[in-house]
Amino acid sequence: MSSIHFTPRPSQAEILKFTGGKMGVSAVPGSGKTWTLSYLAANLVRETPLEMDQQILVVTLVNAARGKFEQQVRDFLGEDSLGTLYRVRTLHGLANDIVSERPGLVGLADDFQIVDDFEASDIIKEALAAWFTMHKDFGIEEYLAPDHQNNDKSRFQWRNEATSIAADFIKRAKDYRRRPEDLRAVMAGFGQSLPLAEMCVHIYEAYERGLRYRGGVDFQDLIRLALDALEADPDFLARLRRRWPFILEDEAQDSSKLQEEILRMLVGEKGNWVRVGDPNQAIYETFTTASPQFLRNFLKEPGVVSRELPVSGRSAPAIISLANRLIDWSLRHPNEEIRSRTPLAYPHIEPADDNPPDGPANVQLHVDMKMSAEEERIFVAQSLKQWLTQNADKTVAVLLPTNPTGAEMSKVLAKFQIPYIEVLKTTTSTRQVAGSLYRVAGFLANPVDSQALSDAFVVWMRKNRDEPETREIAALLKRAGRVEQFTAPRESDWLVDNVSRNDFTERYDTLSRFRTLIRRWQDATQLPIDQMLLTISGDIFHEAVDIATAYSIAVHMRGMFDINPEHRLKDCVAELKEIALNRRKVTGLSDEDEQFDPSRYKGQVVVMTLHRAKGLEWDRVHLMSTNNYDFPSADPFDRFIGEKYFARNELNLSAEALAQLRALTDGTDYREGIATQDARLEYAAERLRLLYVGFTRAKRELVVTWNTGKMGKLIPAKPLPYLNSFQKG
Repeated sequence: MSSIHFTPRPSQAEILKFTGGKMGVSAVPGSGKTWTLSYLAANLVRETPLEMDQQILVVTLVNAARGKFEQQVRDFLGEDSLGTLYRVRTLHGLANDIVSERPGLVGLADDFQIVDDFEASDIIKEALAAWFTMHKDFGIEEYLAPDHQNNDKSRFQWRNEATSIAADFIKRAKDYRRRPEDLRAVMAGFGQSLPLAEMCVHIYEAYERGLRYRGGVDFQDLIRLALDALEADPDFLARLRRRWPFILEDEAQDSSKLQEEILRMLVGEKGNWVRVGDPNQAIYETFTTASPQFLRNFLKEPGVVSRELPVSGRSAPAIISLANRLIDWSLRHPNEEIRSRTPLAYPHIEPADDNPPDGPANVQLHVDMKMSAEEERIFVAQSLKQWLTQNADKTVAVLLPTNPTGAEMSKVLAKFQIPYIEVLKTTTSTRQVAGSLYRVAGFLANPVDSQALSDAFVVWMRKNRDEPETREIAALLKRAGRVEQFTAPRESDWLVDNVSRNDFTERYDTLSRFRTLIRRWQDATQLPIDQMLLTISGDIFHEAVDIATAYSIAVHMRGMFDINPEHRLKDCVAELKEIALNRRKVTGLSDEDEQFDPSRYKGQVVVMTLHRAKGLEWDRVHLMSTNNYDFPSADPFDRFIGEKYFARNELNLSAEALAQLRALTDGTDYREGIATQDARLEYAAERLRLLYVGFTRAKRELVVTWNTGKMGKLIPAKPLPYLNSFQKG
């Protein structure tokens, strides 16, 4: 018996009639797609004659959605005790399951490790440091503007940018299923100079060596290797197809080509597959290889039943109308090349019977208010302070394009003494907190390991970990022959011998303070395990959320040691690693991937990025910085975030590197500048979808403002004047 009641709307009821085959569903914001898909999963669990080794498989994009699905399916099933007949996994979790079941198929050991993003980034940075040591002036003449080639700051920024260029290149190469040795072989006979690809292939080779040394794979490898495993053994594939006779996929607009191929193989020609998503909310294209076109194409495939969930009860009719007008404007976009990409498409959102009512304050477009960034922040803060006096029982959010702009807004809210909660990606996640503790505890468990000493130093310097000085000191510690000569010198002091106090006063003082901390941490190993971790945490964490997370981990560890009194420090290190790799959940921890619930923060302003806000809703939403920098339309005067100030000819160097990769994989000529222009168009299209996401977070009131930027030259995003005239008309 179900523990909750769900009365489907007519459009939802059509989807719930599904009993088999392939179906694609295009859903608008607030249409109840998660409820519908969860209810369908529960129906299939109840009504499908499954064997004990079979399951209904639900696939989601992120952990937050996975937890939500599991709970809702469980609630719909109620007391039927059918929990073993369904499984909810993220796409990466599913890939890990496939690879872990038959690691030998793809050349992995049974105990292979997953290298997290933190460690993967370190491998790339180390490889790049070595590259620039050998090629000191690489890229200066080729890619820096003439007036920046001798500028130390610009040269430093170019090296920093090379890290993200190489990381993007490696991720895309893995999505193309191209190994570094394959690219190296093609490049040898290519006949065209590809400097960025040359650097990135070298880094890719070093990166793969780093992974092999650790016996690990990264998250991109999991997807690629899962597909390799399915292709390698038809019997293995057949077993998995039998195990999962139905696959239900949520947020399908955000699936990459390889992720779609994995699901397509698991389903087979005669399998059962439901894909639900909203192409208008595909906002990760510039970060990943996802594309809303994959879902749009699926909806048109022969044999696929296409359905819509167009009815939404989330927003007031005036807000719905504004979002629909944005769709209309995009279909008539003044830039033909953007228009041809169909950034937004039908269906329009249709209101339900129970939407919040219309009122004079539903939509406030301050298009005619020209403000600096600071003036905009003050304007929004004053508006919020007044609104909260009458609406302490309601939810409200300030949504911004980036983490730094969010952090600046938080400062102003604090100045105005407005209660707020900052939910930005700059806040360290549970896994990163656990990872930091793991590295320090790892050194304490093995105090003669110079690599572990270096890692512990980087953790201590976490806020400045990417600074050249930090990396130089870390490299110096890594080369220390006898670690004890630094941590507990007797006849010889490594610090005195290797760092001149006169020539490197600041470096000497930094290492001296670090040595004092090391001794303090070593003394703390005599304390109970939770007190040891809290001692370390007090020295390396400064944000309240990080300290709270560390406390929860310490409590978890104390409980584990109480149950297992024979445990020692090495067991603590192993457990911290499991938490850092997301293999172990800890009660009481609020990971950044877990579902954020706005209703818990009534009367407080939630500060969040637009990307993070996807899937959430508030009574009132302030959408800030809606200018032509954060939401460009590829006009000649627009500036783009991917085009760095020091690059010649306004090149997007990351896009150009990916274009050189495509030339190698496709065997086509590379022409400089085309990729930069394409990146502008794709980015402009995606930002339209992001604006749409921002509009549709609001239930009762939407307030939209913009600013003129650092130089005072920015203008409102192109659709805003049209929407403003429509609103007034």
